[in-house]
Amino acid sequence: MLQTNLIKIYEESFRSNLELPALTDYFKQETFTYYEMAREIARLHLLFAECGIKPGDKIALIGRNNPRWCICYIATITYGAVIVPILQDFNPGDVNHILIHSEAKILFCGDTYWDVIDEEQVENIRAVFSLTDYHCIYERRGDSITRFQKNIIRHYRKRYPRGFAPENISYRDVPNDRVILLNYTSGTTGYSKGVMLTCNNLTGNVQYGIDEKVHYKRSRVLSFLPLAHAYGCAFDMLLPLAVGSHITLLGKMPTPKVLLEAMAEVKPNLICCVPLILEKICRKQIFPLLGQGFVRIALKLPLIDTKIYSSIRKKLLDAFGGEVEQFIIGGAPLNKEVEEFLLKIKFPLTVGYGMTECAPLISYSHWTEYKATSVGRLLVRHLEARIESSDPQTVPGELLVRGEHVMKGYYKNPKATEEVLDADGWLHTGDVGTIDPDGTIYLRGRSKTMLLGPSGQNIYPEEIEAKLNNLYCVSESLIVERDGRLVALVYPDMEQADADGVRDEELQEVMNKNLAELNTLVASYERVSAIVIYPNEFEKTPKRSIKRYLYNL
Repeated sequence: MLQTNLIKIYEESFRSNLELPALTDYFKQETFTYYEMAREIARLHLLFAECGIKPGDKIALIGRNNPRWCICYIATITYGAVIVPILQDFNPGDVNHILIHSEAKILFCGDTYWDVIDEEQVENIRAVFSLTDYHCIYERRGDSITRFQKNIIRHYRKRYPRGFAPENISYRDVPNDRVILLNYTSGTTGYSKGVMLTCNNLTGNVQYGIDEKVHYKRSRVLSFLPLAHAYGCAFDMLLPLAVGSHITLLGKMPTPKVLLEAMAEVKPNLICCVPLILEKICRKQIFPLLGQGFVRIALKLPLIDTKIYSSIRKKLLDAFGGEVEQFIIGGAPLNKEVEEFLLKIKFPLTVGYGMTECAPLISYSHWTEYKATSVGRLLVRHLEARIESSDPQTVPGELLVRGEHVMKGYYKNPKATEEVLDADGWLHTGDVGTIDPDGTIYLRGRSKTMLLGPSGQNIYPEEIEAKLNNLYCVSESLIVERDGRLVALVYPDMEQADADGVRDEELQEVMNKNLAELNTLVASYERVSAIVIYPNEFEKTPKRSIKRYLYNL
């Protein structure tokens, strides 16, 4: 158990950064300083008490990223209650299920979300509040909470007769072993599980970020990943607020054009991103500026002048605001062509790895120490790891981790907990890979998606897909097994096809040529028998992972 405590870290941060900007809504241009945020937290604590919330009770939260979303989250955990953030892309049925399963007592939501929730089903919800201004949208019994809110200023002044002062920023003692976050996974298996994360789990992630100076006082953050997901939450909100950073919130995922415009304005010092976003920005916004085919040519010229590389690097950094010190990719593997190009020009890129069950971080390396195609080094101060194979360095096996970041288990689901957490505390990640002696981890794919070749060889669909996604007019792909053969489902890049004058009836011929090229790039047992054009984007989870189970028919 760690000696530091997240709640105490926030007390110190809020007191020492009172006048600094903490949270800004990019589109509304509304900003809260650390003092104003702490004052709002104090008002919410009064509201929680009026609603009968006790330490350990659940408070649910759903809506677009905005300052009040963040304030509600922090107010909940500093009160000693359990926050239940719900991804805004979940369908109404999933939201209803989570509200019931979590036993949440109150709900904070965007103004339109309550309209699609069946109030008769969620009998456990006592009251619902708007994330626009915290007004009460719904009370199950009477109107006492609404009346309390109308007089909130009077109640606030009674609680703080001399005004809200820095010494009033004092929160409940929340032991490190207590659950403070119930995070429902967006997983690719068709159902969500409530991951029980303790104060210790979150403290470990935040303390690691503090030690590594991932964020620091007055650093600037542009938050566009969903904060209800562990990755965005930890490094676009929890860590920045612990050190005095300024977070600008974009609401929900914008287009690459809007994102680049926001970066030019905010000038973030650190960008946390999923691969799909970086790949789209590079392919659609950046690479065209460098000239058609330039990237592929540049990669084949080992003696190209370093001044040209420096010029390209500067153009890229300027496109992302000009002051980015590090670009951290997580959530899925990065396209190897994009990674190879960015590393060649010494772009400050690194790839980390984690999962909700570890709140989320498992491995990370600073960009200056990052090894290509890896997911960084294991966080040895907080975790230990092992690979279940005869030779962990060369023979892929399932990755197991144990330590400070590992969850307590799945809420009200002992069977699922036993399937991933063994008696010795090892978390079975379901990811297959190898590990170097220095702790650098290389992932091959998911154990659940691994296929067996004709002679028992292990086939990792993700590796074939990565090669296929680099080919002409391929937007995204899925490798599936049909009648004992490998088949590729491909959603074409219609923008590229239209730009090059490729007609719909010619796409299959293009894909046939891609098939021939792909089969020269893979092992004989990985050869694909056919490419089937898929008419729509593949359905994805909120963190942009393809829901494979929908296509493995």
